[in-house]
Amino acid sequence: MTWWDALAAAGAVPAAFAPPASRGWTDLDDGALPGAELIEEPDLAAHPVTSPALVRAACFLDGIQQWKVVSYDGVAPVIRAYVATAARRRGPNRRPRTLLESSREFAIAPLASMKPAVRRVLETTCPDVVDLPLDRDGGLQPGKVLELARRVVDGARQNLEREIAERSLAVLGPEEWLLVDGLLSVSGKLAAHPRALGVIKSHGAQFFDGANLERALTVPAGHRTSVFRARGGHARNEVYSWYLRLWPWEGQDLLYGLLRIEARADAATVAAASAISGWLCAERAPLATPDARWDRLLYPLQDVETYLKARAPRDLLSAPGSRLPRTGS
Repeated sequence: MTWWDALAAAGAVPAAFAPPASRGWTDLDDGALPGAELIEEPDLAAHPVTSPALVRAACFLDGIQQWKVVSYDGVAPVIRAYVATAARRRGPNRRPRTLLESSREFAIAPLASMKPAVRRVLETTCPDVVDLPLDRDGGLQPGKVLELARRVVDGARQNLEREIAERSLAVLGPEEWLLVDGLLSVSGKLAAHPRALGVIKSHGAQFFDGANLERALTVPAGHRTSVFRARGGHARNEVYSWYLRLWPWEGQDLLYGLLRIEARADAATVAAASAISGWLCAERAPLATPDARWDRLLYPLQDVETYLKARAPRDLLSAPGSRLPRTGS
């Protein structure tokens, strides 16, 4: 018997609600106004990328998160969550092999709002339970609980990704690179490493305004922007950054095919930015389809996601069928 089955036996009402997917590591601002200090030149400019002489030896790191409400104790939701991360190394034959991986499955619930008997069953049958302390004045609001739970899941994934990324640095070859799907600046070790890159697909934070913002968001395909130092609440460790366009955006959207790259804050990063960008452009092939983010998702990172999803609990995936009630007819 699973712990959620034990909850149902104790009087909780079974449920099956999967909230929208969470973001993981993104450049959404966490409170401070983002900004940028141009490093490479006084004004933001577009530079053509350099065609790579060879595809670099590299490890690619990504993570997944899945969570859903499995029961209600009154109106208190009880959530089952799963996060996983892997670093996959591309060998000489270009076939990826898993270097490091880790996962965590846990429950999330507002324990103080649960009936004592149901809470006792949860705590004795589930080995990993995260409590959601609620504001006494606000009462129990299921929507608020779900938002707090989303933050817990995001944080668990980020912690796991940071752990595996930092462990991966210790076993990289002398010429090997580590590409992280998301922010490099969340870790001092990652931010300081000369062969670590953060690849950001979402653009919730804008670092420029006016003419520089227009240049950043309309950079042509096969070009990168000038290197800048990212400022703001998200930049917990200093990094250099630039925008890179993988595919033409004309006829699509401003953010179509647009990545933001993070790398070590060092003069060597500025000198290598065009060559690194050319290498990343080469990683577009094969296309990361049928993923809807294929225009910004490098194929080796999609491979990591595919690997992790294949190993994730199947019953946590959203059901493809209808949620219409069963009538028996």
